[in-house]
Amino acid sequence: MKNIAILCSGGDVSGMNAALKRFVEYSLTKGLTPYFVHNGFEGLIDNNIYRTGYRDVAGIISRGGTKIKTSRSQRFLEQSYRKKALDNLRSHNIDHLIILGGDGSFKGMQKLSDESTDITFAGIPSTIDNDIAGTEYCLGVDTSLNVIKCAIDSIHDTAASFNRAFVIETMGRECGYLALVSALTSGAEMCLIPEIPYDLDNYKKRFKKEIEEGRAYFIALVSEALGNTEEIAQWFQEEVGVDSRMMVLGHMQRGGNPTVYDRLMAYHFVTHAIDGLMEGHQCSVVCYKACGFSHKNIEEVAFKKYHINEGLLKLGREYARSS
Repeated sequence: MKNIAILCSGGDVSGMNAALKRFVEYSLTKGLTPYFVHNGFEGLIDNNIYRTGYRDVAGIISRGGTKIKTSRSQRFLEQSYRKKALDNLRSHNIDHLIILGGDGSFKGMQKLSDESTDITFAGIPSTIDNDIAGTEYCLGVDTSLNVIKCAIDSIHDTAASFNRAFVIETMGRECGYLALVSALTSGAEMCLIPEIPYDLDNYKKRFKKEIEEGRAYFIALVSEALGNTEEIAQWFQEEVGVDSRMMVLGHMQRGGNPTVYDRLMAYHFVTHAIDGLMEGHQCSVVCYKACGFSHKNIEEVAFKKYHINEGLLKLGREYARSS
């Protein structure tokens, strides 16, 4: 009987607990002994590795975050600590390790793979930024979009009541995916993301014309990657002539009850990860595209830049049109 472990690394996302539940239950059906690594790569270094079972995952599927905690580890950058992590896995006779995280976590996974010959690894893209090359979807994105949707719908009510402009900042690091999809699906009047050039003068002309034609309030989505949310709120007030407020949604975008879609994707991601390890994949990331799931080499994922789907960008460019 082989042993298999799982850990969460980097930012938490809703759907991780659903993945943990599937991991335990599917491992046991495949004749594997499941282990949890608590607190990410830090826990791997500190040997926070424990055998797990059905009792540990009862009732967690509806909870956001991750029961086994997560972390960002500076120590893991040093080879001596990675050796300690590998030695800890070997002390539990662990043959396979699944890592839920983003591209930084996958680069760490590749380091472990390069420095060992007896343990195999699989990555599951898990970041609300949805910025992992090679996959069109990362675990947690749908829940995050729904959290943003609920926030914008509520803001619509007060924006209409006061005839204000609300400038809403979404997460995304260097990627505008959350802001773009949220703008398209919330009826926003403005969307600013790093992938699409924009001209504030064009927006100003159009918005002033729309005010003359009866528009009373505005919803603007801005990606945190631009770093100019406060500036845009001031621009509305000073240039467009509309009272404005800024709202940074922040870490609320990572939490919340996972949606049905994220629970289902967690099920699929974990199933393919375990199956891939059983089939002999040494170090791969489970990716999803419209054609289905696949395993990709780490070089195809962690060392390439993600690009938003061109169809979405085409819709997004309509925001930047001239009046």
